[in-house]
Amino acid sequence: VFPSLAQAQASVANEAYRELGQPSIFLFCPTEYCSSLCSPSPSQSCYLLTLGQELLPGIGVIWTGPKVVSQELSAAMLEEVEGVLQRRPVIWDNLYANDYDCRRIFLGPYTGRAHGLMPRLRGLLLNPNCELQANFIPIHTLSSWFRSELRSCAHPDHAGMETAAALGDSQGPQEGSYSPQEALELALLDWVAEINQQALEPGR
Repeated sequence: VFPSLAQAQASVANEAYRELGQPSIFLFCPTEYCSSLCSPSPSQSCYLLTLGQELLPGIGVIWTGPKVVSQELSAAMLEEVEGVLQRRPVIWDNLYANDYDCRRIFLGPYTGRAHGLMPRLRGLLLNPNCELQANFIPIHTLSSWFRSELRSCAHPDHAGMETAAALGDSQGPQEGSYSPQEALELALLDWVAEINQQALEPGR
């Protein structure tokens, strides 16, 4: 029925999106969801070019970065993806994902994400460790990164300013750009306090 996989997927996604009343959040994960899966590159991928042209503008497209598990995300990479998809991507960040090897747990700070990425993003999802309790540091340090990014936005929208104001009094580095080491130290302090609090609960 369709001349290409991309056109088939875009048609189905568009129909579902319309049927649901064009919700404000509707995410589409493409078959080529990172640079290493694109042939020959994101900007020259016929598949991604077709999606960019065919998908309705309100549909968000998920992207994991250069690889499925990306050690670094750069503004240049996001700019390339935005150009081909004709929309800012929603990053599906697998930095902490361990579902492919549950013998490993990732406990370091959120890092490898260039300063000033937020204007290039439609959103960011964090795929965590499978073990719930192992995600205190990942989520805590992500929040520190997010606060730093909000403060650095030169022209935040009204919602962004409200969010930044709401976060202004919360714990975290308040000056300068994001420091993974400082964020890790803050997360460890809060995690120890959380563990101590749990230890005092009845039955612990």
